[in-house]
Amino acid sequence: MEADYLVVLVTVASAEAGVALGRTLVEERLAACVQVIPGGTAIYRWQGELYTDPMAQLIIKTRRPAWPSLHARILELHSDETPEILALPVADGLPAYLRWLDENVSTG
Repeated sequence: MEADYLVVLVTVASAEAGVALGRTLVEERLAACVQVIPGGTAIYRWQGELYTDPMAQLIIKTRRPAWPSLHARILELHSDETPEILALPVADGLPAYLRWLDENVSTG
């Protein structure tokens, strides 16, 4: 059975980019909440080269029915060619918080 709720991890180049993306996702009701965690560093290999870049981590709370639209919108707005977008199922949560999530994410 698929989880009804998802936590989506996305990295962006800066906290400012994260706030802009997060605000759009919440305003469009694709996410109930987006936490922007600044000050990170990403170490990765891309096209055969090793990179170390500053980054911010987004933690996005949403519902599974919103996932296709959320995923498409992130791809549309993100500056990276192949951004990190990882959707993790939520196994359980505080019922009141999950109700709040239901009320704040549009699935239509």
